[in-house]
Amino acid sequence: MPCPCSPARWLRDFFSYETPKSVVVKSWVVGVVNRSVQLLILAYFVGWVFIHEKAYQVRDTVIESSVVTKVKGIGRYAGRVLDTADYVTPPRVTSLQGTSVFVVVTKQIVTENQTQGVCPESDPTFHCSADRDCQGPSPVSGSGVLTGRCIRYNGTLRSCEIRGWCPAEVDTVDVPVMMEAENFTLLIKNSIRFPLFGFEKANLPPPGSGVSLSRCRFHPELAPLCPILRLGDVVRLAGQDFPALATTGGVLGIKIGWVCDLDRAWERCQPRYSFTRLDGRAHAPASGYNFRHARYYRWPNGSEHRTLTKAFGIRFDVLVYGNAGKFGIVPTLINTVAAFTSIGVGTVLCDIILLNFLKGADHYKARKFEEVPEVGAPTSPPSPSASARGGLGGCSRDKQSTDSGTFSLGL
Repeated sequence: MPCPCSPARWLRDFFSYETPKSVVVKSWVVGVVNRSVQLLILAYFVGWVFIHEKAYQVRDTVIESSVVTKVKGIGRYAGRVLDTADYVTPPRVTSLQGTSVFVVVTKQIVTENQTQGVCPESDPTFHCSADRDCQGPSPVSGSGVLTGRCIRYNGTLRSCEIRGWCPAEVDTVDVPVMMEAENFTLLIKNSIRFPLFGFEKANLPPPGSGVSLSRCRFHPELAPLCPILRLGDVVRLAGQDFPALATTGGVLGIKIGWVCDLDRAWERCQPRYSFTRLDGRAHAPASGYNFRHARYYRWPNGSEHRTLTKAFGIRFDVLVYGNAGKFGIVPTLINTVAAFTSIGVGTVLCDIILLNFLKGADHYKARKFEEVPEVGAPTSPPSPSASARGGLGGCSRDKQSTDSGTFSLGL
């Protein structure tokens, strides 16, 4: 008799095959629950994971983008005819023309011929009746440094004297709005690249596409790929009113989304435009958008002067985002294995129902679980009555297969 630890015995045990024992439960309730759970899990993976989320693809979320913009239009303001160089300002702050962030000025409050000196403060909070009202450190909200004197502002009011650029700016005056800006056009040239796949594309229509850049205008339904947008349409699509926005100023976002399925044809990867207001609610505190800039010059006598402009306008931010996907064997295998593994949740749920809630749970436990004594421990022979009952409570409908290890239980 070969030794249990002999190489031949160990080799034979190593190459043996083991298979789990299956227990078939003839129960409509458990069967319906099991198949329903499996169908729900399968529908989730097929419908949502694979079809909707395209989990079989490798995705590149790093998008490299460049944006070039160009505004065109002629407007009239304060008796002057303005072109792009006049209302897209100031160059030193924005480097605006040609970038993804630009401002179209729609209203201006101009204070001309300012020079360094002393003058009364124009802000109503600096109105005074005596010099003592003008003492203390100079607040940051004023137009200059307080001298400590209370001087006459006009025939009826007195105000604190300041040292700075005079005369002080009065920004509460009512000035008109350049309504022609509503018909200005904006050309957006956007090029993108997904480095993982080496995929490159631009938003300009290719030659032969039938789209003429000289005549097309963007429309979300009729011309969704035209890169020339009317500013009034951008404001309207962002849910804003142009006259109100041009009066107070604001910040609008032009979002270009590139969500591409690279398993499809190259021309199927197209940009999608959307519009939103970025600076919050229209009636929120400190709403709107404005900035100041100045132009300096010298008179023939050598004195320095400047023209101060407080500009209200609409700032446009072009925001580019996106991702691309392409078939990959690794994510396909991972999600397929996850789908088949998750189907086993139905078995776990049915076992919980059988072992705890259905009539005959003890009978099912006796078939499902088998206790094996420790090797070498004495075992008692089964009693004749237990053998007659089959060890399972005498259920005459139980049938045992002799070739597949499968038990069939009728509940």
